Amino acid sequence: MTELLGRRALVTGASRGIGAAIAIALAEKGADVAITYERSTDRAAEVVEAIQAKGRRGLAIQANSANPADVKRSVDEAAAAHGGLDILVNNAAIALYSTIADFSVADIDALLGVNVRAPILAAQAAIPHLHAGGRILTIGSAGAERIVGDTGTVYFMTKSALSRLRGA
Repeated sequence: MTELLGRRALVTGASRGIGAAIAIALAEKGADVAITYERSTDRAAEVVEAIQAKGRRGLAIQANSANPADVKRSVDEAAAAHGGLDILVNNAAIALYSTIADFSVADIDALLGVNVRAPILAAQAAIPHLHAGGRILTIGSAGAERIVGDTGTVYFMTKSALSRLRGA
């Protein structure tokens, strides 16, 4: 399958889980793929190896999605390495659970910073690099539509905010 042959993608938070699966699937369809990771250097290297095993270029970029400068740098680095950008997948996220009464301001800020602010900043950074037909995809959660349990309220609120994020 080569429907994405020649396309360049960045998948944030892709050293494991959903992000890794998305990155590898994009490579299977022909895209060159950069990924971001925060701490999992070994896992990020494994994802890059899997991308390269599909015959595509892969790149791992260390970035903390809570840090606005890291978000912009990672997008710019991916675009520079691959000669542009056609696809941005905003996948990086954190999940913190507690009742509203017990959430600290630091935890609220962390959830908002990574789950809401980072996708907006990544989109802003990606737009100048996107070519005609470029796409920005943002991964949400079924919890955005229905909250199950008191301890997920703040996390799912951040995912709900993403469900309203629309084009440039």
